[in-house]
Amino acid sequence: MLNPLRGESLIRAVDAAILRRRPAPGGGRHILLAPPGAGNIGDQALVEAFVEAVDGPVTVLTRSRRDIDVAAHLTDRMTVLPVPALVYGTALGHARDARTVDRALDGAASFSVLGADIMDGAYVPRASVNRAALAERLADRGWSSRVVGFSWNDRPDARALAALRRADAAGVRLYVRDPRSAARARADGLTALDSADIVFASQTADPGAVDRLGIDAVSGPFAIVNASGLVGDRTEAYVRTIRRLRDADLGVVVVPHVSRHGADDLPPCRALAERFAEDPGVGMVTGLLSPREIRGLAARAVVTVTGRMHLAVMSLMAGVPAITVATQGKVEGLMDLFGLPELCVSPSDGFAQRMGDVVATTLASAPRYASTIREALPRVRELALANVEGIAAVARERVS
Repeated sequence: MLNPLRGESLIRAVDAAILRRRPAPGGGRHILLAPPGAGNIGDQALVEAFVEAVDGPVTVLTRSRRDIDVAAHLTDRMTVLPVPALVYGTALGHARDARTVDRALDGAASFSVLGADIMDGAYVPRASVNRAALAERLADRGWSSRVVGFSWNDRPDARALAALRRADAAGVRLYVRDPRSAARARADGLTALDSADIVFASQTADPGAVDRLGIDAVSGPFAIVNASGLVGDRTEAYVRTIRRLRDADLGVVVVPHVSRHGADDLPPCRALAERFAEDPGVGMVTGLLSPREIRGLAARAVVTVTGRMHLAVMSLMAGVPAITVATQGKVEGLMDLFGLPELCVSPSDGFAQRMGDVVATTLASAPRYASTIREALPRVRELALANVEGIAAVARERVS
């Protein structure tokens, strides 16, 4: 039974009572409600891309200071403000944190929610509702309020859908990050604005990351392989995949992308690397890299095989084909942006054979895939920048 102090109507009443500040003309800061973070390179990449893309400093709302790091190149642009109960807490904690947010809004220009895959209620419906309600309340008070680059599945939680409909009606701008999600959202009565994942707007990378790894496998052409904690035990399938890559004279770097309770890539990545302990052509990154390091690594790869969407995104940014295990209905729409649906692989029965076939086909036509990806990238980046219309540091018309 739901704790009454966590009830939606009470949380909304708290917001109405506390979030009363109106935007001042000429505000220069932006307020960003971050995704969970805490051991997720993708969430970190989303936050960094937003901060890089907008035209002023950003206050990032998180549960904890440990959830999102302040990257060295963003120390003068980004401040982390912990509000642990704002999204997940009871009305009492929410009230305390809403007061903190209200003070942070003084002199701000906009409020944004990084939508990612957390708006349709697939994970924590109450948290999806609370995010939408915050955006709705601030839009009601006259703020430029938006949900940035989110996916929408075909069976959204009814409460999350109702909350987003209210936000939509209040004037919150809803930027949906792939064509399939946009079609689903429109079918559900939402005013979906076309965009792409905002990470595509990022312009930074760390090209020295590869050399610092100290892994023999990167001395020549190599592939990136990620065994996702979301995919389950697919060690044998990945072993077969790595053997195919090695038969093609590629080194292999096993890369974890998320490490947190319930979705940890480190155990399956270690299990995979251990199977090739005697092969110097297979190495493993033993911890989580930064988004800039991931982009530097991906830019040197020939192909990526991954169960994590943002590792696919950061590979595609470099023109590298990313064969991606589709576990949550969001990868298919990503690949539609590039006209490459065949790069999605379902983890259902026959996974090992399908993965091997896609790897073989991709390697045989690598130049064609790279050309197709690079041709699509300018348009995809323009769609990514749509997320920050009106608050962008770089006008969309200047993107080529």
